Amino acid sequence: MKKDKWQRLEMVFELLVFGIAVGVIEDLIAIKFATNEPITYSVVAIVVIIAIPFAVLGEVVFDRIDFASLFKKWFEKK
Repeated sequence: MKKDKWQRLEMVFELLVFGIAVGVIEDLIAIKFATNEPITYSVVAIVVIIAIPFAVLGEVVFDRIDFASLFKKWFEKK
């Protein structure tokens, strides 16, 4: 039982780190294309600070919700 808990925690942290990495990369690409500004260490720091809460939100909230069953229930009522 304890092993399952650690495996699950490890998976959450892996997805969280992956979410932060993907968020940072996509934000840096968007900044470069939208503003044509050079990517500096301060820009990267700001992007990381902004990406962390969204990665946590995505991992903790949205990955736990089964949207397929919610949509199925919602559309079956109508």
